Amino acid sequence: MIWKSKLSHILCGFALLSGVQAVVADGHEEITVAYFLEWPMPFQYAKETRMYDDALGTKVNWVSFDTGTAMSAAMASGDVQLAVSQGVPPFVVATSAGQDLQIVDVAVSYADNDNCVVRSELEIDKNSANELTGKKVAVPLGTAAHYGFLKQMEHFNVALDSLQIVDMAPAEGEAALSQGAVDMACGWGGALRRMLESGNVLLTGTEKTDLGILVFDATSAPTAFIAENPDLVAKFLAVTAEANAMWADEANRSRMLPVIAKDAGMSQEDTAATLETFVFPTVEEQLSSAWLGGAAVDFLKGVAEVFLAAGSIDATKASYADNVNIGPLSQ
Repeated sequence: MIWKSKLSHILCGFALLSGVQAVVADGHEEITVAYFLEWPMPFQYAKETRMYDDALGTKVNWVSFDTGTAMSAAMASGDVQLAVSQGVPPFVVATSAGQDLQIVDVAVSYADNDNCVVRSELEIDKNSANELTGKKVAVPLGTAAHYGFLKQMEHFNVALDSLQIVDMAPAEGEAALSQGAVDMACGWGGALRRMLESGNVLLTGTEKTDLGILVFDATSAPTAFIAENPDLVAKFLAVTAEANAMWADEANRSRMLPVIAKDAGMSQEDTAATLETFVFPTVEEQLSSAWLGGAAVDFLKGVAEVFLAAGSIDATKASYADNVNIGPLSQ
């Protein structure tokens, strides 16, 4: 198995952050929040209409990233205080390595919007997945797509050391797939949608869910920041919940969709199609035993065990209970 580590996406993220230093002191003059482009969510309406700034009484700077691993690096440096929609796998990779981060809410649950696509010419589907042996695969390592890829290969009994695996951000993987430079590529959002123009998935979102391959993103933050600013974090999550509730009411969508699409860098048609594949759990649902109130901790451990077995991390934590903090969401 060939692992080609790439730091370009992380370095790009830090380049974007240059000069955008958050001042997190008693006055909370500014905070910086990470998010993804081409990953449309209701919070972007609140972002663009300054609902966060007004509720927090603080200037909120927003910086986009390509991967959740880059978000972890930015939080480690202190340049980012909150990350919206960080994938669980990159969160697990970071915390397993000792980074002190906590999940404070479930940003979005999805299954059809994170997947792997096989090049059409190969004519490989779920009934012939064994033919992937010897193929070249583009995977954004340490992300939700990476976790899904590992679980799918496990399900199909395809040995990882039989594949040539290269580390590529979704957009890079999509370009490589369309050019025939790789045989399969994994990703999410707009990149995944474009990948589907060049190939097919092995498993649908429903099929993945039935197999226990869950996919969700979280709002995460450094533990110290949450401890020092519980009210600010609670207010931030309250605005997110308000935006989600607004989107749930179809009467609001005609005015929200153009704003979200513009901020996501997508057409309104593609934004609407993507949002159709997303589920935004309510605060009550998130606090239940099905999510942060119970199952999430076990799920984090399960993801860690998969990465450990694949050699992607050196060790797992005994428990990830201290990496889930429902205090601000409860508040």
